[in-house]
Amino acid sequence: MPQHAPTARICRDCDGFPTVVITTGTRHQDGSRVTLRITCPACKGTGHTMPAAALTRTGR
Repeated sequence: MPQHAPTARICRDCDGFPTVVITTGTRHQDGSRVTLRITCPACKGTGHTMPAAALTRTGR
């Protein structure tokens, strides 16, 4: 269990792992695997998110 609560809000979509590399199953001519680098669209690759802005009612 973690000792301290994190100071930054961790992205709920990627759990703080904003960039991953996925193998496609095929190989290059030299034998290495073909990979795709994917970044989290929710946090734009930062790993944390800002809290949602609070809605305020104006007028009557």
